[in-house]
Amino acid sequence: MRPAEAPPGARRFDTQGSTFYVIGDERAIWRDAYHTFLRMPWWGSLLAIAGGFFIANLIFAVIYYFMGGIGGTDGGFVDALSFSVQTMSTIGYGVMHPDSGGATTIMIIESLFGILITAIATGLVFAKFSRPTTRVAFSENVVITSHEGARTLMFRVGNRRSNVIVEAQLHVVAYMTTFTKEGETFYRGFDLELERDRQVGMTRGWTVMHTIDESSPLHGLDAAGLAKAELELHISLVGIDDITTQQIYLIHRYDDKSVKFGHRFADTLSALADGTFVLDLRNFDRTVPDTTPRDSVRAS
Repeated sequence: MRPAEAPPGARRFDTQGSTFYVIGDERAIWRDAYHTFLRMPWWGSLLAIAGGFFIANLIFAVIYYFMGGIGGTDGGFVDALSFSVQTMSTIGYGVMHPDSGGATTIMIIESLFGILITAIATGLVFAKFSRPTTRVAFSENVVITSHEGARTLMFRVGNRRSNVIVEAQLHVVAYMTTFTKEGETFYRGFDLELERDRQVGMTRGWTVMHTIDESSPLHGLDAAGLAKAELELHISLVGIDDITTQQIYLIHRYDDKSVKFGHRFADTLSALADGTFVLDLRNFDRTVPDTTPRDSVRAS
């Protein structure tokens, strides 16, 4: 019996299409700030840096405003804020300057703080910018069809860049709800054996296949069986970008609703009369019923 609502005080996490509620986990905002920054989208990261810079200047501007001692100003808060920005950013137009010992002390402290915050911001932006990225596409669905006379699970992977992913390696795990000998519900992971789990150089397309025989954890399961078992396929891809020579990696997830029985992928490669080939990536996600004639079948 599943609870109707999340428990009080639970924290929600959305990851790879799944939602989890966690209870009893202490927040570690400052210890995890670096990872939080790297996970943010670029607009969020730049907004966080700009916001931190603005708040720091506001704090120093308030100190200057109430302390005074800044020459070349009208004594207003805007001039205090302007002097703070000039000091922290090391602009220094030369018009406003500290006129008292207290203002000079605060100016020295802010200058040191400005150097520190600039160094931190530079390091964060460089770390985020230098992270390896990928443009690898996974097919929208998984199909279970007949291949070489055997029931086979298939999905497509494609590199959307013009580079080559060297020694691209796939690892597929099927997570399913099972029951132990004690009758307890246990969510178990099964490694799926693939016909080919690596490519020397991955370019445009790769049809990944798993034969569903007696040794497969998916053997004998239909759509209703997969739904009852709450099937999830977790796929990891690891390789080396031949341009940046960096290791790249990503994880993708399918659930039982993504699996189509009795369908196969439409052909993406076709031959022309002159012996050249056409790669139609519009068919990358397209599936057709098994009864549809195959364009790739040679006429006898």
